[in-house]
Amino acid sequence: MPVLLDVSSTYTDIMTSVFSTTIAAKAWFATAAVALALVQVLSAARIYGKLKGIVRIPYPPIGVIHRWSGRFAFVFTLPVAFHCIAILGFQTTDARVIAHSIAGSFVYGVFGAKIFILKDRGYPRWLLPVAGGTLFSVLTALWLTSSLWYFTQVRFGF
Repeated sequence: MPVLLDVSSTYTDIMTSVFSTTIAAKAWFATAAVALALVQVLSAARIYGKLKGIVRIPYPPIGVIHRWSGRFAFVFTLPVAFHCIAILGFQTTDARVIAHSIAGSFVYGVFGAKIFILKDRGYPRWLLPVAGGTLFSVLTALWLTSSLWYFTQVRFGF
């Protein structure tokens, strides 16, 4: 008979080797993702010529910063999504949790749409910033209903 790996306890062991709890790990990973998403918004605004006088980084480096901050933001969301989907699931205990569960249900769909719009040049130019802004808004809503709540209501720390 094959030995099945208990993914839940393995995940918990990995997360609690650095953080005090898995929820603390989620809060910090989500915070890193939102911080990088803010870099995404600012670098995209610079790419689109909106912050020329404020952000003085020329185009080639700002494009690299934009791409890599997006990649790292995506990677930081993966352990958070795994815990939310595989361990906690969709919950409806109160309004905050309902809002968080609904926003969480949309985040990778919006991400997929943004990447699809990015790769297909047939869309109007304004659609990519709208998709990026929507993704930032969904991530921010997730952070506000989870990490900010955790840091202010439970504990601020690792």
